Amino acid sequence: MTLDPRTHAVRADLADVRLAELVFAPHYAEAVERRLATDATLRCEREPASETIGTLAAGERFELLDLIGDDAWGIAPERTLVGWLPAGSLA
Repeated sequence: MTLDPRTHAVRADLADVRLAELVFAPHYAEAVERRLATDATLRCEREPASETIGTLAAGERFELLDLIGDDAWGIAPERTLVGWLPAGSLA
């Protein structure tokens, strides 16, 4: 089964543990709920110049799955979008 990585938290190296029955990944992560401290741009890739898939407002929930450097990867559950945003925007 192929899942859309924009709506399902699946990468080649990591997936949301809630998807374990649907997809194989070398590692699984359990989401940690956070709130945005500031508005943030959600990107499809880690690189700052990658495509913007949404803008999240301060106070919105973000289900954090991975931190790499200054970047956070996870799910914006109210929008059903998966992507990257600056880790500093999380409370």
